[in-house]
Amino acid sequence: MSAERNRTFAVGVTGASGALYAARTIAALLERGCHLEIVFSDFGRRLLRDELGEAASVERLADFLAGRHGEGIRAGSFVVHSNRDLGAPIASGSHRCGGMVVVPCSMKTLAGIAHGLSRSLVERAADVMLKEKRPLVVVPRETPMSLPQLRNMVLCAEAGATVLPAMPAFYQGPTSLDDLADFMAGKILGALGLDHDLYPAWKG
Repeated sequence: MSAERNRTFAVGVTGASGALYAARTIAALLERGCHLEIVFSDFGRRLLRDELGEAASVERLADFLAGRHGEGIRAGSFVVHSNRDLGAPIASGSHRCGGMVVVPCSMKTLAGIAHGLSRSLVERAADVMLKEKRPLVVVPRETPMSLPQLRNMVLCAEAGATVLPAMPAFYQGPTSLDDLADFMAGKILGALGLDHDLYPAWKG
């Protein structure tokens, strides 16, 4: 089943810096009428508040996204699962989920995914995507990177994940942080098999 036909996606938000990328990706998916199954790690929840303010708390996420990106986000829907709930639907390969993104992806979560540890729902859902051969996008945000971190990215890529570091481009002429977030969200949607108009395509 293609990502375009199956509009359900899992989104993991962990404690690496980059809450802006997470919020824009979630909003972009919702704008396209997707249903999202979102999992925040403990530090992912804290990340939203620390980087985007108290209004961006998980409990007020829909209103925050609507205020920042418009009412178009109401075209989609989402549910938030506990990261400790290994019995959630996305922990099973029989659940029809079109793909998953972990944005931002902490180095701890990256290591867990690379080694198939499944200690949390984010890690287990990512492991499900790999074993079921469904799109998995991990968005690491760290610099500089150690050799173990680089090796973990290679392991994820070898297992079938798309490793999409939070490295926004500048050829599209960004004038704000939101433009950079649009670029990263567009890259993520593309990796999930979804069309978007979040930044202009390169014309050559």
